[in-house]
Amino acid sequence: MRKLHYCWVDVFTDRLFGGNQLAVFLDAQGLSGETMQKLAREMNLSETTFVLPAQQPEHTYQVRIFTPAAEMPMAGHPTVGTAFTLAHEGLIQLSGTETSITFEEKVGLIPIKLVQAGNVQTIQMQQPLPNFGEQFMERAALAKLLSLELADLMDDLPCQVISCGVPFLFVPVKTLAAIQSIRFRLDVWEGILRNFAAPNVYAFTLQAERPGSTVHGRMFAPTLGLAEDPATGAANGPLGCYLVRHKMLPTAASTEITSEQGFEMGRPSIIQIKIEQENGKITGVFVGGQCRFVGRGEVELPEGE
Repeated sequence: MRKLHYCWVDVFTDRLFGGNQLAVFLDAQGLSGETMQKLAREMNLSETTFVLPAQQPEHTYQVRIFTPAAEMPMAGHPTVGTAFTLAHEGLIQLSGTETSITFEEKVGLIPIKLVQAGNVQTIQMQQPLPNFGEQFMERAALAKLLSLELADLMDDLPCQVISCGVPFLFVPVKTLAAIQSIRFRLDVWEGILRNFAAPNVYAFTLQAERPGSTVHGRMFAPTLGLAEDPATGAANGPLGCYLVRHKMLPTAASTEITSEQGFEMGRPSIIQIKIEQENGKITGVFVGGQCRFVGRGEVELPEGE
């Protein structure tokens, strides 16, 4: 019987029981992908991560990320939360106020910074540069999908696929009240998005709940086994790119965005986004936030798994 130890953290929050939950298995050597998938399904969280030795000595760790339904090429809150957990457990050597590390993930190399300011530690990941994909033209169908009226969608902005490693369909909505009223219809999704290039939907508005926040959003991911996700780092990078590309925010060399998510689920999350530009071209995408350690657990794995 092999005993597997894991840590439980809340990601993209400054307090317990907020943000997005994550289980981190600190020593996944010898586990097959099939076993990792079974463990992720057993944990039944948005994502579970498995830490392995890096394949190249100049990198810090290899990290594999699983939802209950599938392995992900890259994901934001698992990357941020895993870096936090490794530091918390003394498995990353911190140096001064800022420590740089690199994870090997399915999508490629993910640079990460751990920044210490007093008692507050912020973890920031750099995401791949954006790929701006196709627009979804059936706006009335999207409104129906979200149980909204067509008039609730912003008619001067596209519903567009953007990816910084994982594609999402971004749907701009006029008001916070409309976002809060969304009821995602799986029956409509089956007919219009299951086989679309980006079947997972991020609806957002520039009306926010908290003073100082820039944008408020909700993410629905049926293909990942998630009815709704309380904090999606992989979606917030391309969200920032959408806001900048479509000039929803003032043009600047560096744009800092505070994103709200998960409020309707009772797990408020705050995600910090930074988009860098040069000569009108996006040159850097950064997503980060705070985490809170919740506890530890153990799984007894039968021999042969």
